[in-house]
Amino acid sequence: MLTAFTQAFRTPDLRKKLLFTLGIIVLYRIGTHVPIPGVDYKAVQECVSQADGNQGPFGLVNLFSGGALLQITIFALGILPYITASIILQLLTVVIPRLEALKKEGQAGTAKITQYTRYLTVALAILQGTGLVATARSGALFSGCTVASSIVPDRSIFTTVVMVVTMAAGTALVMWLGELITDRGIGNGMSILMFISIAATFPSALWAIKKSGTLADGWIEFGTVILVGLVMVGLVVFVEQAQRRIPVQYAKRMIGRRAYGGSSTYIPLKVNQAGVIPVIFASSLLYIPALVAQFAGGNAGWKTWIEQNLTKGDHPIYITAYFLLIVFFAFFYVSISFNPEEVADNMKQYGGFVPGIRAGRPTAQYLSYVLTRITWPGALYLGLIALVPTIALIGFGATNNFPFGGTSILIIVGVGLETVRQIESQLQQRHYEGFLR
Repeated sequence: MLTAFTQAFRTPDLRKKLLFTLGIIVLYRIGTHVPIPGVDYKAVQECVSQADGNQGPFGLVNLFSGGALLQITIFALGILPYITASIILQLLTVVIPRLEALKKEGQAGTAKITQYTRYLTVALAILQGTGLVATARSGALFSGCTVASSIVPDRSIFTTVVMVVTMAAGTALVMWLGELITDRGIGNGMSILMFISIAATFPSALWAIKKSGTLADGWIEFGTVILVGLVMVGLVVFVEQAQRRIPVQYAKRMIGRRAYGGSSTYIPLKVNQAGVIPVIFASSLLYIPALVAQFAGGNAGWKTWIEQNLTKGDHPIYITAYFLLIVFFAFFYVSISFNPEEVADNMKQYGGFVPGIRAGRPTAQYLSYVLTRITWPGALYLGLIALVPTIALIGFGATNNFPFGGTSILIIVGVGLETVRQIESQLQQRHYEGFLR
């Protein structure tokens, strides 16, 4: 690994890409600490210290923003509006024929969908920014803080508009920085910024575990969490790399005097075909009742039931609902992202077939059968990985700062593996050994 990094920095073109990516990352991290106008920064810092890791229903958004959400900075919304817009466009592609036709047009259609994603990202940033400002003004952003209501001292319309516009502009800037990394840096820029946002929260969370520990001044708890994190990373890498390879044979075709085809390849079906999206969907759906109950006034029975059963991560109803939603969305997303009939038709058009399976409808049925079989262990794996923080809360005495959550580990491992593949592929293009040395 060290040799690969040394070779990467010795290659001038690759070194420029790596340094450019690091520069963009530094700018992004600086932006996560610049507060927006109209916010009492001292009150925010006091509320953050009083929260002590208990982020309530805003934990997922704060995770994707690298801790900038609770700090109410210009990058408070982070990359989450872009993620939401991308998922919405991907789902609408299945429903709206116009978007499906654009997807099949190649590069021009993809560029048009990307443009729609940008517009939707800005719209969602304005909507989420308005919600964040309203939540901060009402004091619901830090429910247990004594000075939460004084975070936004100026309640005028002009100040509110300036705050919302600033956060929307920050989201657009984050989106532009991610696209710069994609064009001139290493790997997918949005994924790398997401990786940095999540990884930036690890040091403070680990140090909080050390300070709150009681065994050997907290070092035993600290070492245990590190060990659990390493085991989880190894497990996630093992499952993320696992795939079922379906062999595909292409028949020979005579065109003139030349024979074409006759090659063999395979269709790689990953065990975790849906990635981390089912976890995001399930978390977002479970946050909605908690947010509604938090803003609702009075002591209604439904509000009390939600606060007792759907806001506490260690409650059996919450655990069961979270697990079942992850399994459901895993099957749902795989069904819309991989179409066995379309794959079978493309194989039949180019003369391909699965050995022992007739082309056409039998091939589609076989692919659907295999996909369902491997999606079950993938969905169960996602549900168990996502419940690791809950198990840690129960097993380690309700430690709210457990950093190695299922969502964070899945994203960090996935983005890390993809970035390493990008660097290795570029190294192989520039450094290869022939028959003569």
